Amino acid sequence: MKSQENQKKLKYMNAALREAKKAENENEVPVGAVVVFEDKIIARAYNKREQKQEFHSHAEFLAMMKAAKKLGTWRLEDCDVYVTLEPCPMCAGAMIQSRIKNLYYAADDPKSGVAKSIIQIFDLPFNHKIHIESGIMADESQELLENFFKRLRKSKN
Repeated sequence: MKSQENQKKLKYMNAALREAKKAENENEVPVGAVVVFEDKIIARAYNKREQKQEFHSHAEFLAMMKAAKKLGTWRLEDCDVYVTLEPCPMCAGAMIQSRIKNLYYAADDPKSGVAKSIIQIFDLPFNHKIHIESGIMADESQELLENFFKRLRKSKN
Protein backbone atom coordinates (compact mmCIF):
# COMPACT_ATOMS: atom_id res chain seq x y z
CA MET A 1 0.00 0.00 0.00
CA LYS A 2 2.82 2.41 0.90
CA SER A 3 4.55 1.98 -2.44
CA GLN A 4 1.30 2.60 -4.33
CA GLU A 5 0.90 5.88 -2.46
CA ASN A 6 4.54 6.78 -3.19
CA GLN A 7 4.00 5.99 -6.88
CA LYS A 8 1.08 8.44 -6.96
CA LYS A 9 3.21 11.16 -5.36
CA LEU A 10 5.98 10.58 -7.90
CA LYS A 11 3.48 10.65 -10.77
CA TYR A 12 2.04 13.99 -9.68
CA MET A 13 5.41 15.54 -8.88
CA ASN A 14 6.64 14.44 -12.31
CA ALA A 15 3.71 16.34 -13.80
CA ALA A 16 4.73 19.41 -11.76
CA LEU A 17 8.32 19.04 -13.01
CA ARG A 18 7.06 18.95 -16.60
CA GLU A 19 5.35 22.27 -15.88
CA ALA A 20 8.60 23.64 -14.43
CA LYS A 21 10.40 22.72 -17.64
CA LYS A 22 7.82 24.72 -19.61
CA ALA A 23 8.67 27.72 -17.44
CA GLU A 24 12.36 27.20 -18.11
CA ASN A 25 11.70 27.08 -21.86
CA GLU A 26 10.04 30.50 -21.56
CA ASN A 27 12.93 31.90 -19.51
CA GLU A 28 10.88 31.91 -16.32
CA VAL A 29 12.14 30.54 -13.01
CA PRO A 30 11.45 26.81 -13.44
CA VAL A 31 8.75 26.11 -10.90
CA GLY A 32 5.69 24.05 -11.75
CA ALA A 33 2.59 22.93 -9.92
CA VAL A 34 -0.44 20.70 -10.28
CA VAL A 35 -3.64 20.48 -8.27
CA VAL A 36 -5.09 17.01 -7.69
CA PHE A 37 -8.75 16.35 -6.87
CA GLU A 38 -10.17 12.84 -6.51
CA ASP A 39 -6.94 11.30 -7.84
CA LYS A 40 -6.97 13.39 -11.03
CA ILE A 41 -4.98 16.44 -12.03
CA ILE A 42 -7.52 19.23 -12.48
CA ALA A 43 -5.11 22.14 -12.92
CA ARG A 44 -1.53 22.69 -14.07
CA ALA A 45 0.58 25.81 -14.15
CA TYR A 46 4.12 27.16 -14.15
CA ASN A 47 5.71 30.44 -13.19
CA LYS A 48 4.71 33.31 -15.48
CA ARG A 49 5.83 36.38 -13.52
CA GLU A 50 8.07 37.75 -16.26
CA GLN A 51 5.67 36.93 -19.06
CA LYS A 52 2.64 38.46 -17.32
CA GLN A 53 4.50 41.07 -15.26
CA GLU A 54 2.32 40.11 -12.29
CA PHE A 55 3.86 39.46 -8.89
CA HIS A 56 1.31 36.78 -8.08
CA SER A 57 1.92 34.65 -11.17
CA HIS A 58 3.63 31.87 -9.25
CA ALA A 59 3.02 28.29 -10.39
CA GLU A 60 1.01 27.12 -7.38
CA PHE A 61 -1.03 30.34 -7.19
CA LEU A 62 -2.00 30.05 -10.87
CA ALA A 63 -2.78 26.33 -10.54
CA MET A 64 -5.00 26.95 -7.51
CA MET A 65 -6.86 29.72 -9.38
CA LYS A 66 -7.50 27.33 -12.27
CA ALA A 67 -8.66 24.60 -9.87
CA ALA A 68 -11.06 26.98 -8.12
CA LYS A 69 -12.51 28.00 -11.47
CA LYS A 70 -12.89 24.39 -12.56
CA LEU A 71 -14.58 23.37 -9.29
CA GLY A 72 -16.68 26.52 -9.14
CA THR A 73 -15.57 27.35 -5.61
CA TRP A 74 -12.69 29.00 -3.83
CA ARG A 75 -12.72 26.17 -1.28
CA LEU A 76 -10.12 23.63 -2.36
CA GLU A 77 -10.47 21.56 0.82
CA ASP A 78 -10.36 18.20 -0.97
CA CYS A 79 -7.43 19.17 -3.20
CA ASP A 80 -3.72 18.45 -3.03
CA VAL A 81 -1.07 20.79 -4.40
CA TYR A 82 2.18 19.41 -5.81
CA VAL A 83 4.83 22.05 -6.44
CA THR A 84 8.50 21.79 -7.31
CA LEU A 85 9.67 24.44 -4.82
CA GLU A 86 8.78 25.26 -1.23
CA PRO A 87 6.05 27.93 -1.24
CA CYS A 88 6.66 31.61 -0.55
CA PRO A 89 4.58 33.56 2.00
CA MET A 90 2.04 34.66 -0.63
CA CYS A 91 1.43 31.16 -1.96
CA ALA A 92 1.38 29.62 1.51
CA GLY A 93 -1.24 32.17 2.52
CA ALA A 94 -3.32 31.32 -0.55
CA MET A 95 -3.10 27.63 0.35
CA ILE A 96 -4.31 28.30 3.88
CA GLN A 97 -7.10 30.59 2.65
CA SER A 98 -8.24 28.11 -0.02
CA ARG A 99 -8.11 25.31 2.55
CA ILE A 100 -6.12 22.81 0.52
CA LYS A 101 -5.82 19.41 2.13
CA ASN A 102 -2.22 18.43 1.35
CA LEU A 103 0.89 20.21 0.14
CA TYR A 104 3.66 18.17 -1.46
CA TYR A 105 6.77 20.00 -2.55
CA ALA A 106 10.13 18.99 -3.98
CA ALA A 107 12.99 21.34 -3.12
CA ASP A 108 13.45 23.61 -0.13
CA ASP A 109 13.77 27.34 -0.80
CA PRO A 110 16.24 28.84 1.68
CA LYS A 111 15.59 32.38 0.36
CA SER A 112 11.80 32.59 0.56
CA GLY A 113 10.33 29.24 1.58
CA VAL A 114 7.96 29.35 4.52
CA ALA A 115 7.01 25.70 5.05
CA LYS A 116 10.28 25.07 6.89
CA SER A 117 13.20 27.12 5.52
CA ILE A 118 12.67 30.63 6.88
CA ILE A 119 9.65 30.09 9.09
CA GLN A 120 7.09 27.36 9.50
CA ILE A 121 4.00 29.36 8.56
CA PHE A 122 1.78 26.28 8.44
CA ASP A 123 2.49 25.67 12.14
CA LEU A 124 0.94 28.99 13.15
CA PRO A 125 -2.53 28.82 14.76
CA PHE A 126 -4.63 29.38 11.66
CA ASN A 127 -8.13 27.93 11.53
CA HIS A 128 -7.07 25.49 8.80
CA LYS A 129 -4.23 22.96 8.97
CA ILE A 130 -2.52 21.55 5.90
CA HIS A 131 -0.66 18.26 5.80
CA ILE A 132 2.81 18.85 4.30
CA GLU A 133 5.43 16.55 2.81
CA SER A 134 8.67 17.73 1.27
CA GLY A 135 11.59 16.21 -0.59
CA ILE A 136 9.64 14.39 -3.30
CA MET A 137 11.97 14.51 -6.33
CA ALA A 138 13.95 17.28 -4.62
CA ASP A 139 17.17 16.51 -6.50
CA GLU A 140 15.53 16.84 -9.91
CA SER A 141 13.89 20.12 -8.97
CA GLN A 142 17.05 21.52 -7.39
CA GLU A 143 19.13 20.62 -10.44
CA LEU A 144 16.63 22.31 -12.76
CA LEU A 145 16.71 25.50 -10.66
CA GLU A 146 20.50 25.54 -10.27
CA ASN A 147 21.09 25.05 -14.00
CA PHE A 148 18.60 27.80 -14.83
CA PHE A 149 20.28 30.33 -12.55
CA LYS A 150 23.77 29.36 -13.78
CA ARG A 151 22.66 30.03 -17.37
CA LEU A 152 21.04 33.29 -16.31
CA ARG A 153 24.20 34.52 -14.57
CA LYS A 154 26.33 33.44 -17.51
CA SER A 155 24.14 35.33 -20.00
CA LYS A 156 24.50 38.53 -17.94
CA ASN A 157 28.32 38.40 -18.19
